[in-house]
Amino acid sequence: MTYAVKQDLVDRFGATELIQLTDRTNMPPSTIDNVVVGRALADADGVVDGYIGKQYKLPLSVVPPVLVKIAADLARYYLHGEAADKDSIVSRNFASAIAWLKDVSKGLVLIEEQGEPPEQAGGGAIKTSAPNRVFTRDTLRGY
Repeated sequence: MTYAVKQDLVDRFGATELIQLTDRTNMPPSTIDNVVVGRALADADGVVDGYIGKQYKLPLSVVPPVLVKIAADLARYYLHGEAADKDSIVSRNFASAIAWLKDVSKGLVLIEEQGEPPEQAGGGAIKTSAPNRVFTRDTLRGY
């Protein structure tokens, strides 16, 4: 399932940033490389699916706007790669997105407009067996 698309990245971060991050053939950079953007978006989708798949049945029937933002922040971080400064807004947004996804996977945060939750495992009755008691009221009578 795709949570964010190239246009979401352009709308949120601007075409200039995407051109600078993705155009590896032209000097100076002049176009957005769709392959590079697609790879970053696919990586982001995989991370999102990995976390929310623990609580929700995938694919979701409707993609909530919050997941578009989360996927866009993850993809932006992947596009920056090793050039992302630890204290930059890109790194902070990435860390925030991962923390939010962890909360979703633990069930602390619910996704609105989500698909149906997966069926829980098990559901059967618990059976136990033990030997008969040796010491009962009747066997200890008279002591």
